[in-house]
Amino acid sequence: MGSLNAFLHPEQAENKEVIVSERFKENGKPVPFVIRPITQQENDGLLRKYTKKDRKGNEYFDKVSYNQNLVAAAVVEPDLENSELQRAYGTLGADKTLVAMLYVGEFATLMEAVQGLSGLDKDINEDIDEAKN
Repeated sequence: MGSLNAFLHPEQAENKEVIVSERFKENGKPVPFVIRPITQQENDGLLRKYTKKDRKGNEYFDKVSYNQNLVAAAVVEPDLENSELQRAYGTLGADKTLVAMLYVGEFATLMEAVQGLSGLDKDINEDIDEAKN
C-alpha cells in the first residue's frame, strides 16, 4: 500500500509554453501561449454546463462550446479576460476571444497541448461520452 503522504503532496504539473502560431511575434520571435492543466473538478463543471436538454427533454452535448471553454480555461497567457485584448478582437469572454484570435489549425494545436497536459491522451469525445453515461 502506498504512503498517504504521496497522495497528500502530489507532484504538480507545471505550466507549459506552446507556440501555436508564427503570427504572434515580439522582437521577431514567436510568442508562446502559456497553458495549465485542467482538473477533473473543472472538467466536471464544463461537462455539466454544456450538457443541455431540448424542449422535449432530450439531452444533448454542446461539444463546440465545451472545447472552446476547456481550452480557454487552460490559457494562462495571454490573459484572455484582458479588456484591451477583447476590445481589439471585438469579443466578450475568454472563449470568444480565443476563437477570434486563432485559425482552425492553431486552435487544434493548442487544444491538443491542453489535452496532453491535462492527461487526456485519448480521444476527448470518448471521455465526454463516458461521462454522459
